[in-house]
Amino acid sequence: MQPFKIQSNYEPAGDQPQAIEKLVQGLDSSPSSQTLLGVTGSGKTYTIANVIERVQKPTLVLAHNKTLAAQLYNEFKTFFPDNAVGYFVSYYDYYQPEAYLAQTDTYIEKESSINEQIDRLRHSATRSLVERRDTIIVASVSCIYGIGSVDAYSSMSFTLDKNQSMSREIIIRKLVELLYKRRDMDFRRGSFRAKGDILEIFPSHYEDISWKISMFGDDIESITQVDPLTGEKLG
Repeated sequence: MQPFKIQSNYEPAGDQPQAIEKLVQGLDSSPSSQTLLGVTGSGKTYTIANVIERVQKPTLVLAHNKTLAAQLYNEFKTFFPDNAVGYFVSYYDYYQPEAYLAQTDTYIEKESSINEQIDRLRHSATRSLVERRDTIIVASVSCIYGIGSVDAYSSMSFTLDKNQSMSREIIIRKLVELLYKRRDMDFRRGSFRAKGDILEIFPSHYEDISWKISMFGDDIESITQVDPLTGEKLG
């Protein structure tokens, strides 16, 4: 685990040191709730960042709308560049639930538009929660709706290692079970493509990195990170 470490040119000032101390003490004594009061621009976010650094615990930051959540996400990313800061809000740009108007005998179908970038950030945030302790999740109220248990999420994964023996067909079947789609031409996030002994996977939590798996028979010869657009080797 990477410890929470603030990167900032500022030090707590004014009432901030006292507020940080009281909040940390309150967390140690396990109160049901604490309230931090302050006018706009008084440094409440920075104060909470210092509390996170002091207590060294995974943190959920709840905001009441997407706009504020995005602002807080950017601020915490700036304060904690070496830690996992996730963004988890509803991925619907537009959502119209199905409805029936009895007066006019009209049925309105459900209609929705999903934001691909927000969907990727949700996957990245969930992955960080499973894999790391140094995680801060900034979320809207959509995070209270069930996305399944951590055991169910963890079981829907598999490991690939260099020199591991696993046939190409089994890897493809496991990817399909995880709802990855085969796209040999239109290679995009959440898909894979296969050609000969080369298998490429575009993970759902990345937007500019894919994994290239080279097989020799049923053995994995190498795994490399590549740019999905240019094919350039990244790692």
